[in-house]
Amino acid sequence: MINIKDKEIKELLNEMTIDEKIGQMVQVAGDIFLEDDINVSTGPLKNLELSEEKLYNVGSILNVIGAERVKKIQDKYLSKNRLKIPLLFMDDIINGYKIAFPIPIAQGCSWNLEVLRNIAKISAMESNIAGANVNFSPMVDLSRDARWGRVMESVGGEDPYLGKVYAKATVKAYQGEDISRLGNIASCVKHIAAYGAVEAGRDYNTVDMSEREFRQYYLPAYKEAIENGAEMLMTSFNILNGVPATVNKWLIQDLLRKELKFKGVIISDYGAIEETIAHGFSKNEEYAALNAIKAGVDIDMMSKIYANYLKKWCLEDKEIENKVNESVLRILNLKNKLGLFENPYSNADVEKEKRYIMNKTNLEKAKKLTQETFVLLKNKDNVLPLNNNSKIALIGPYADNIAITGSWSMFSDKTKNSTILDVVKNKVGNENVLYSKGTEILRCEEINKILKVENMQTISIDNEPLKEKEAIEKAKEVAEKSDIIILLLGEHYKQSGEACSRSNIGLPENQVNLINELYKLNKKMVMVLFNGRPIQLNNVENKLDAILEVWFPGTTGAEAITEVLFGDVNPSGKLTMSFPQNVGQCPIYYNHYSTGRPHNSDFKYLSRYQDIETESFYPFGYGLSYCKFIYSNLQISKSKMRKDESILVGVDVENKSQYEGYEIIEMYIQDLYASVVRPVKELKGFQKVFFKPFEKKKIEFEINSEMLKFWNNDLKYVVESGEFKVFIGSSSKDTLEEKFEFID
Repeated sequence: MINIKDKEIKELLNEMTIDEKIGQMVQVAGDIFLEDDINVSTGPLKNLELSEEKLYNVGSILNVIGAERVKKIQDKYLSKNRLKIPLLFMDDIINGYKIAFPIPIAQGCSWNLEVLRNIAKISAMESNIAGANVNFSPMVDLSRDARWGRVMESVGGEDPYLGKVYAKATVKAYQGEDISRLGNIASCVKHIAAYGAVEAGRDYNTVDMSEREFRQYYLPAYKEAIENGAEMLMTSFNILNGVPATVNKWLIQDLLRKELKFKGVIISDYGAIEETIAHGFSKNEEYAALNAIKAGVDIDMMSKIYANYLKKWCLEDKEIENKVNESVLRILNLKNKLGLFENPYSNADVEKEKRYIMNKTNLEKAKKLTQETFVLLKNKDNVLPLNNNSKIALIGPYADNIAITGSWSMFSDKTKNSTILDVVKNKVGNENVLYSKGTEILRCEEINKILKVENMQTISIDNEPLKEKEAIEKAKEVAEKSDIIILLLGEHYKQSGEACSRSNIGLPENQVNLINELYKLNKKMVMVLFNGRPIQLNNVENKLDAILEVWFPGTTGAEAITEVLFGDVNPSGKLTMSFPQNVGQCPIYYNHYSTGRPHNSDFKYLSRYQDIETESFYPFGYGLSYCKFIYSNLQISKSKMRKDESILVGVDVENKSQYEGYEIIEMYIQDLYASVVRPVKELKGFQKVFFKPFEKKKIEFEINSEMLKFWNNDLKYVVESGEFKVFIGSSSKDTLEEKFEFID
């Protein structure tokens, strides 16, 4: 039965002209509306070829936020919109609004759903009271190639199981039970589809894979988000099996709409409809509009295609007009769900902004959440945690640097960030802290390449070799006076994110030179690593006593890092992406297939490299602790299982140390023989468990037949009779194992 509000929405649709309907399907940058005198002949309006009349029919705004600005734009828009249909405000709140949280790849390394939920809830509340209605998050693309800059946005990393559980947790936390309520925001899941598999890790590039592979590994996280109520989906820039995703009828109509029953709004990525011309798929702008509406894209983000070329097709073809009506109805329904017809400002509130945004309670929560995302990669001879009474040398470009929030933290106030130098001094006293920058993050020629493509002013490279040498010598002088060296190194924040693909994923050469020179001093060295992707470390790891991976940790990063370094908090994160030995291994991932010649000896004719090890440098699921966890006594409740039965598998885990802390216990399964080759192991469960000093616990997992299913060559999701292995351990590599048999 249709309720009154639904009837009113349909009546509104019937009252709209074709121009007003198409306007709802267009998204523009909201700053246009802040100008006192809108000039259609210059700037964004000229590029989009929008008249002022078309401008006041658009349906949504991109990346304008702040309660006062949102209200001003909404008022101005509604004063000139004939039917008073309110604007939707959509924003990139990728890892927080004013409080920048760790980047998504770091959040995933917490292996803690509560961490993701709390980050999403605080981000949603902050942005919602600032006027945001929709958030372009989470990104759940399976990411196996560290060359791709957007791995920083991937919560699940290289694993489809993590992608699923993280997608569910984040979407539900953003949206709550009712997206119109204070603190809730519609979630736009991206990027549909398989964007993480772009060839050579190069952004915007081609994806070509079998449908079985796509369904097995890349689809599950998107599917989980849809099943848990995601209101919006965003198409990806890439071609998928020969057809750009944004005009891919199989993807949008057959899979998303019909099979997965997605009823929400589908939006293109920035300019993606127009880009189908450059792909060589759409003949021109008119056909780009036709192809996109036929495929089922509801909103054209930041291109001129729908605004200027969709009307022609509506007038010529009733079927196209019907598709426009369907799209506009979905958009109006979303606005209705958000309560915008009753209150076009939604929950935007200037006074609440002042009280809530970046308040002390949330900043303290942010610090604790951030600490769970750090991964201890090395700790030789327990050099960490640090002694408060040691003379510490803080060296490196991130020691006295507030730019630690990542490339997507466009709304955060970086001036509120502390530096590690200040926080450590405050903790142990100025007299115990020595500092030297040692080197820049990048050499001038490297940063100038980045600045040039962003149309920003480049910097001088005069006397750079001399300056670099002098800086290292000064760092050595400072280090000589210390008991221990803390190096704060890593990528520039502009080296990861969209359009930040890299063929060299090692530390910059100038930073490697600094490590090599300080190594000659024969002092203990700890590296704190800032980055948005897995980094190649095998050329420096042997010179370092400890490595703490902190990614880009956000607003409270300096405080969180300091407390972990000094042992106030025990690191507990584990990797969600494998760290390669060399970029030549990429893409690299733990759940690969077996070959006919696996690398298990030094025999020549095996699947291996001549110059490096075959396996990753740091494997998926890896991460150390100040605790020492010992796994033993793996037991399985029975050796045979039928379809409606389950098996319990248990393991003893003991903390043989004086420290308390969390351990992430991971369970993997391998299908030994099947009708298609199956991975060497696949994550099927994990538990994050707290241990007191010297405490021992029995940890149990339940295995059911659903965990054993896979897509076969007939594209049926099945479980087959046969032998399986179950692995439990501290990472994908360090496990105990047992066998069982499934009988159909």
